[in-house]
Parts: sequence; C-alpha cells; structure tokens
Amino acid sequence: MQLNSFSPRTKNRKNPPVGRGGKRGKTSGRGGKGQTARAGHKIRPEARDLIKKLPKLRGHGKNRARTVRTNRIATTVVNIAVIEAAYKAGETVSPATLLAKGLVRRAKGRAPIVKILGTGALSKALVIDGCAISGTARAALLAAGGTIHA
Repeated sequence: MQLNSFSPRTKNRKNPPVGRGGKRGKTSGRGGKGQTARAGHKIRPEARDLIKKLPKLRGHGKNRARTVRTNRIATTVVNIAVIEAAYKAGETVSPATLLAKGLVRRAKGRAPIVKILGTGALSKALVIDGCAISGTARAALLAAGGTIHA
C-alpha cells in the first residue's frame, strides 16, 4: 500500500461561484438593488439609527430567551366523563393516579398540572386531590357527593 493508492472518503466541495451567469441569475443571491447588492458594502451609522427607530417585533420583549418561561409545565385537561369511566366510587383523583391509569402523560418527566373540566356526567362520589377544577365540574362533583382537597 502506497500513498498514491489512497483516495479521500469525501470529495472536496467547493462553493459555487456566484454572480458570473449560470445557475444564480439576476441578483445572484444578493437580494435587491442598492448598497447591499454592492461589493464591500457597509451600512453607515445614520442608516442604522433609522432602522433602530422602526417598531420592534411584538410578542416576547427584546430578549426572547429571557422572557419565555421554558420550564413552565402546561396544564393538562381531563373531562369528568373520562374520570367517571376510569374510577370507582370513593377513589381519589390526583395527578399521580391519573398518570398511573394512563389518562394523562408525563410533562417534562413528572406528573402534569391537571385541570378537571365539566364535560360529561358524574354519578360517583370521588375525592379530588391536587387538581384544579372548573365551576361546572365542581358543581357536578358536589352534586354526586364528592369532596375536593387543595
């Protein structure tokens, strides 16, 4: 085996020439006309000040990385019709038991924040623990003889 018998595994890839006719026509990937289309262009400070006066993008403040709460766990909603089908009378409904029964998914590796909504009917007395509950669901639960813990 000699050095002249070796060949590279990957080919040398050269950047395509731009602005000489051929594949990249017209503006040759430089956008529109004017200062930014020229070689050696530089935006002068006066123009930068004009750009700074334009309104900013709305939504997340100046620095999105600082203003968006990435570690916030989204609320998972469960209807009382689903709880009615999955639980027996007297059982406790909590995020952990909902997770164990497969009615909710883990959120960022832990039990999610759960809110119980009032779609459906409830006929069993259940104990709600550690879940947020809507007004209609609360009325249905208390009518069925259930209790709510914080």
